[in-house]
Amino acid sequence: MWNKIAAGIIRFRFAWIVLIFVTVAYMGYEGSKIELSYQMARILPPNDPIEKEYQEFRKVFGEDGAIMVIGWQDPNLFELTKFRNWYGLAERIKAMKGIKNVLSLGHLYKVERNDSLSKFEFKPLFTQLPSTQAEMDSLKNQVKKLPFYEGLAINSKTNSTLIVITFNDKELNSSRRITIVEEIKAMADEFSIKNKTDLHYSGMPFIRTVIMKKISGELKLFMALAVLVTAFILWLFFRSLRLTLLSIGVVLMGVIFSVGLLQLFGYKITALTGLIPPLLIVIGVPNCVFLLNKYQLELKTHGNKDEAIKEMICQIGLSIFLANITTAIGFGVFYFTNSALLVEFGIVASICVMVTYVLCLVLLPITLHYMNLPKARHLKHLEGKWAKGFLTKVDYLVHNHRRAIYGAMVVVILVSAYGMTKIKAVGYIVDDLPQNDPVYVDLRFFESNFNGVLPFEVMIDTKQPNGVFGNQAQVLYKIKALQNEMADFKEFSKPVSVVEASRFLYQAYRGGEAKYYVLPGALELSKLTDYVQGDNRGVKQLNSFMNEDRSITRVSFQMADVGSERIKDLINQIRPKVDSIFNPSQYKVSLTGHSLVFLKSNDYLLGNLYESLLIAIVLIAIVGMVLFRSIPIILLSKLPCLIPLALTAGIMGYFNIHFKPTTILVFSITFGIASDGTVYFLTRYRQELYQRGRTASEAVSQAIFGTGLSMIYTAIILFCGFSIFAASSFGGTAAMGVMVSITLLVAMCTNLILLPALLLSIAKRQKERPS
Repeated sequence: MWNKIAAGIIRFRFAWIVLIFVTVAYMGYEGSKIELSYQMARILPPNDPIEKEYQEFRKVFGEDGAIMVIGWQDPNLFELTKFRNWYGLAERIKAMKGIKNVLSLGHLYKVERNDSLSKFEFKPLFTQLPSTQAEMDSLKNQVKKLPFYEGLAINSKTNSTLIVITFNDKELNSSRRITIVEEIKAMADEFSIKNKTDLHYSGMPFIRTVIMKKISGELKLFMALAVLVTAFILWLFFRSLRLTLLSIGVVLMGVIFSVGLLQLFGYKITALTGLIPPLLIVIGVPNCVFLLNKYQLELKTHGNKDEAIKEMICQIGLSIFLANITTAIGFGVFYFTNSALLVEFGIVASICVMVTYVLCLVLLPITLHYMNLPKARHLKHLEGKWAKGFLTKVDYLVHNHRRAIYGAMVVVILVSAYGMTKIKAVGYIVDDLPQNDPVYVDLRFFESNFNGVLPFEVMIDTKQPNGVFGNQAQVLYKIKALQNEMADFKEFSKPVSVVEASRFLYQAYRGGEAKYYVLPGALELSKLTDYVQGDNRGVKQLNSFMNEDRSITRVSFQMADVGSERIKDLINQIRPKVDSIFNPSQYKVSLTGHSLVFLKSNDYLLGNLYESLLIAIVLIAIVGMVLFRSIPIILLSKLPCLIPLALTAGIMGYFNIHFKPTTILVFSITFGIASDGTVYFLTRYRQELYQRGRTASEAVSQAIFGTGLSMIYTAIILFCGFSIFAASSFGGTAAMGVMVSITLLVAMCTNLILLPALLLSIAKRQKERPS
């Protein structure tokens, strides 16, 4: 079959070239329309209970992660000039297109009772900017009489205040968000310089914007580094600029195809799909290495170019096909996670791995057909003494010291197993950023002064119209009890709810004294109803915490970035308290919010790691059936791929590298890539054993020397190629790059040392077994 494929590639070379270049040109055109994703990444599948509750919440109340905050700490918050400047900053932000609302010290409202009209009137606390410090001090005293804003807009104990900026949903999930955030940041920086003070920034729109800008910048960096690093290594190996440019050019066509495929599938560039182009470069170049090495070896043997091209396709085509299948499986198993983010990544990456393989298999032979024969200096690397010396030692080891090899592997497994027990599956919203990153530092500022800025929501469904206020407003008193329970947890900020609004209104009803900022009894509460009428600001604010028929309400908290482990403990403590207050048979209470969904996603990914890895092992084992119909060989040949994964997991445990979305990806991906070496070796071993009739010992030696050089080259390219991700400013991405590099380097050693030792042991046992 491969003879026919080889003949067909050369015979129909013009048709192949036209087909490939037209396809790549079309994919390039489609790829030019690709956009960054500005939506919040969805890791949990749609049928996950937590995800379903969150989507139900969004249907009723809209986006919860729409608030950006600017924090300011100064003992002289109410100094006249500074206050006027702070007010001016908030006014400029409020006037921006795409901003729904702004809350700041200069934009607070007070409530006054109007008995003649039987309604509450909401009036700005600052009708005009104070012109003297005496006026400023008077207004400061008025702010102190409004407990509603304590913990929301100001923290009197720490002399801190906020500008709370609410985005429109349309701008929040579009590229316009980045422009708005940048303009706000520029305005705030002007304030900082003018007043010689520091401001702090956070909130989901700001965090998402900063991270997306970093991702966008790093995609370009990774692409450039991937090309430069792989090109440099190729040149070092082959000492040929033409072969280097040829290999990089072919792989870049696969990159163009990947971007076009993303666009055709309706996907956008995310933190994961953005990694596909540099990954394809790193993974695709080894195909070129194996093909070119075989071509040059054949030329060195007989000097016939056409025969060398034919042998290159026939002998290497199958092995790199199977190797690319295993790599594609490593990516493709993410399809079974049902997570949109991982499914998109897995589908496109697996398809493009195989497309890149086809491009290499077709374009390299065609181009080599037209190229001149390589010069002697271009073939010198095939005689490398260092490589031959290393492979000779390997061959000696596997034939004479198999017990030592197995003993060393047992030690590695035991040490790795102990390290694995130390691994923690902990994820944080911003833990991928360095601790000195401004986003990280500012988030801790808000946690210290306002208990956090990450949204956490409690949605209460009373299951009956007007259930929030019906039955003598029992639900309000239950919400008050819940808020009292939540106050014991320092991770949560002061809540915003209909209860807080009712306290604010009752304070106004009783003349404005701060001591009346309480939830009154049912009789007093009913008196407020007549005053909450019409379409004024207060009614709108009150209704924003309920649905239309007032059967569902929300209690909104902001929380600290506590991590996925702590949030599980919190939910386990909060849920029983919720159920004791709101009888589950009468009420449906959902604990939800963006922060909960994000942190719960970490646990989901961890569960899917085991599932996807198991699927990958089974599928790759089936691929092994193509080579051997021996169960012992199929099972034992997985050890050289699994041991490097165990070692990597052990390293994670010893160095306190947590399981999180980026680091979890390491295992399925590297298992697929590490299996490539196994496939290369077993394919050559099979050829020597069955096609050339050699003994097991001879076949192992031929496989070591026949594939060893290419495997070493490939390992070096993969090691250096994945190491580029260590340049990332995201800790998880950097850790992923380092760990994949280490894993694949170890996999080369296990495939070259442990695998042949296992094959010899199996052959010896089969020989000793009585027939």
